[in-house]
Amino acid sequence: MQALARRVAFPAAALLAGWVQSLAIADPFTGGAHGWLQVLSLAALVWLVLRTASPTDAHDAMGKPARRAVWRAALLGWLFGLGWLTGTFWWLFISMHVYGGLNAVLTVAAVLALAGFLSIYYAAASAAFAAVASRNGARKRPFALALLFAAVWTLAELARGSWFTGFPWGAGGYAHVDGVLAFLPRYVGVYGLGFVAAALAALLALANRIPWRSARTWAGVTVALLVGAGLWAGRVTAIDADAGADRPASLVMDVALMQGNIPQDEKFVPGRGIVDSLRWYGEQLQDNTATLIVGPETAVPLLPRQLPDGYWDALVQRYQRPGQAALLGIPLGDLETGYTNSVIGLAPGQGAPYRYDKHHLVPFGEFIPPFFRWFTEMMNIPLGDFARGAVGQPSFAWQGQRLAPNICYEDLFGEELAARFVDPAKAPTAFVNVSNIGWFGDSVAIDQHLLISRMRALEFERPMLRATNTGATAIIDHRGQVTSQLPRLSRGVLRGNFEGRVHITPFARWAGVAGQWPLGIGCALLALFLGWRRKRRS
Repeated sequence: MQALARRVAFPAAALLAGWVQSLAIADPFTGGAHGWLQVLSLAALVWLVLRTASPTDAHDAMGKPARRAVWRAALLGWLFGLGWLTGTFWWLFISMHVYGGLNAVLTVAAVLALAGFLSIYYAAASAAFAAVASRNGARKRPFALALLFAAVWTLAELARGSWFTGFPWGAGGYAHVDGVLAFLPRYVGVYGLGFVAAALAALLALANRIPWRSARTWAGVTVALLVGAGLWAGRVTAIDADAGADRPASLVMDVALMQGNIPQDEKFVPGRGIVDSLRWYGEQLQDNTATLIVGPETAVPLLPRQLPDGYWDALVQRYQRPGQAALLGIPLGDLETGYTNSVIGLAPGQGAPYRYDKHHLVPFGEFIPPFFRWFTEMMNIPLGDFARGAVGQPSFAWQGQRLAPNICYEDLFGEELAARFVDPAKAPTAFVNVSNIGWFGDSVAIDQHLLISRMRALEFERPMLRATNTGATAIIDHRGQVTSQLPRLSRGVLRGNFEGRVHITPFARWAGVAGQWPLGIGCALLALFLGWRRKRRS
């Protein structure tokens, strides 16, 4: 009976637990994040792996971990990842099938293949954890096992998101943008937050093995609570102290964020979406009275030389008047130097318009990976190879603010945004994200992207201004809270205020210099030490 459970019930439970984790990151009903549900779903995986790697039957005659137990744990981790990732980015189906015209069966296969490939990282993490947990005596060390699981799981997250495949959408830490752990990103970022959540999940799964009557246990709990309280108080103090002597007299600015809601299947069609886009955005840019006006990614869908006669010159002349500036998404470049997905900044007194070129390009959308051109040719989407901008490009300086643009899913990569904080004198006072999530319809992708931007606001304690084509166009303050937002899939202009900030968070300091490597090296050393220690004890 136990063998049947492990072969059927355990894999099904792992797949279900992974899907639950996708709901925890952003549920499709409210768009909210649920940290408690993320911890609970990951705890279910830990429990399944521990049962699979139980020392009672997971050893061979030599006392070493049985290979079958490790492979079963790998399968559970892989299925958990498959349920989690397909539940997270299933909306890729919309872009490839609805807008790209790819056969539905092939589209489903492509989404499953991507999720299955990325899940290999979590299979490896589960296998490594099971190999150590199955050693004799390991069950007597629940706190060490919890730290081991958190270390290997975080390494898997970093491998998926930063080091190898570079597709971190839906990392577990995003489920905690609200809740009791939301004070941690300023210190350790989203992956460090994920480490803490993974450790809590493992402790929950190991709760029956914790010596609750031991004074050492309660001493450890007390120390952890005191450290957490100190870090929380440090965050409050830093935010309140940002009104100190070094801060400019006023970093409050009014802004207008434009959301054109141009249908994605018309956006790049001559005579339809292009005409509509040029007309509507042109009118808003000419008539709006806000100090800062922001348009979304490719709000102007043509190169400047392709625009109707006088259109671009009229915009440039409009923002030579004092008191107003604009940031606008537009493609730039030529065949010789390469094309870029860019943001142009227009303000009075400039020698030349400000320019930001997107650095982190979207695979299959803005560059075609080697050996995959055959796949992109099957879709009716305007794809191509764009040139990359540099990491850490200068901010757009305007009336005391240093505004740092990022385009589309670039706000997923906190370590790249942190490169702008290496020199505190040039550090951004606010972020500006311009996006077009219209490729994914009215799906949870909109909610997920909003949570991602909120996490960046928590990490750097900077406001994030979001101007999008279809949503979510919003103003996020330096505490990661949405202060105002337009309804999705509607046309309008969001008018409001934001307050720039100047203090530098610990995460911005260390990630700006070393990226995610300090966290990754720390997790690797911790995993190696705990694995070696368990081996000695066994």
